[in-house]
Amino acid sequence: MAENRASADGTGYGEGVPCWLDAQLPDVAAGQRFYGELFGWTFHDRPEVHGGSVWAHHKGRPVAALAHKTDGRMPTVWTVYFATPDIEGLADRIWAAGGQVVTAPMPVAELGTSALVTDPEGAVFGLWEPGSHPGFGVRHEPGTFAWAELYARDTEAANTFYSGLFHDALFGPEAHPDFGRAPVSDVFPAEMPPHFLVHFGVEDCEAVLGTVGRLGGRVQAPPFETSYGKVAVVTDNQGASFAILERSERQ
Repeated sequence: MAENRASADGTGYGEGVPCWLDAQLPDVAAGQRFYGELFGWTFHDRPEVHGGSVWAHHKGRPVAALAHKTDGRMPTVWTVYFATPDIEGLADRIWAAGGQVVTAPMPVAELGTSALVTDPEGAVFGLWEPGSHPGFGVRHEPGTFAWAELYARDTEAANTFYSGLFHDALFGPEAHPDFGRAPVSDVFPAEMPPHFLVHFGVEDCEAVLGTVGRLGGRVQAPPFETSYGKVAVVTDNQGASFAILERSERQ
């Protein structure tokens, strides 16, 4: 799979492009300490966001949000959001294609409109229709979003679903690899549910693993080679899974 670049003026992302991330955490302050040291992020309160959250910045530009998990029954997770100019229409198309709408489109102050949805296998992802906030201020640098991998049970069904939703982003003339899929069993136990795994860019995968451990995280999958670089899967000190990606030379 592949994705379109940001719009030509750099102010937005085409439909189907990963444009934002958030982490739902029991302890946002602990998350700030963990990710601040791991990636060099700084944090800014966003009280206008329902429930309160902080935005992480890398070199002064927004890269992700950390939000307080208000329901302890919900998982501690990173979620990737895909851009759309018409969130209501996209939610309807997802429903018609066999997915589910978990959280109906809801305005987030003047920033935009968000929704949570699933594909037919239950992998959760977000939708974002921008208002004043188009998404990432920077990506594809160390310490920022680098890739989203869908781990699916039926990869052919995933191909059909996502290519139907995001055809131009995946196959258009300006498409560039930024979103892939693989069988769950390639990396995880076969009983692991289908899910998206957010990847953050790093310069030295092994060195970052050492920092993850020192900060109280753990390694789920030690480094392995992919077509887009060396990857390791880890959890933070609260159990949220993510991957670190050291791009290969040819990337």
